[in-house]
Amino acid sequence: MSHVVHPYSHRLGIIRNWKSRWFGTKESYVNSLRGDIVIREFLDKKLRGYFVGNVEIEREEKAIKVIIETSRPGMVIGRKGEGSTKLKKELLSLLTKKKLIGNEELRIDIQEIKSPESNASVAAQMIAEALEKRLPFRRAVKQTMEKVMANRDVLGVKIIVAGRLGGADMARKEKIKQGRIPLQTLRADIDFSRFEARLPYGTIGIQVWIYKGEVFDSQIKSRLSSKKLEM
Repeated sequence: MSHVVHPYSHRLGIIRNWKSRWFGTKESYVNSLRGDIVIREFLDKKLRGYFVGNVEIEREEKAIKVIIETSRPGMVIGRKGEGSTKLKKELLSLLTKKKLIGNEELRIDIQEIKSPESNASVAAQMIAEALEKRLPFRRAVKQTMEKVMANRDVLGVKIIVAGRLGGADMARKEKIKQGRIPLQTLRADIDFSRFEARLPYGTIGIQVWIYKGEVFDSQIKSRLSSKKLEM
């Protein structure tokens, strides 16, 4: 058995909160779970290339709120809000078709990521975009790493790319690391993401770890209180 665990789930309840939060819903657990999976899969396909860093879902008795964090909010919202309105209609019709929504109101909240380079998901998508534009994989990885390490908050980065790198017949794995990545420290604020670059000769997998220092009790309480005020 491997001892490798997901850096996000490893810290749930300590410095991380759940990405799906349900409050007093009347829907069954199975339908709510299926609904969340359908929403995430739809948004992954629809918003590919929009540099979406995170998707959170909040279920209440009378509403379902989808929070989309992206570094390109203008592209998602569109001119005069046409993009977000169209996205909401398509998502609502999909959930209605699959009978995963009842009388609840669907809300979509689009938020901007203030520091996109320090977000692991955005960094992975930057590498994927560079690879899909036929840039050499080493240059794409090093350029992204330099952009990430230029942030004051970031103390360490690790990037792994795997697949038919450079169009080689045999798949292999390449790893590059800079700074510290303390994976076993529970208070270490480590952002992790996986992404795939789709190339003509196959798929290249990308994994990114970004370490932003340690989070202590006072910081966790201030984060939670700020989130409650936003809600």
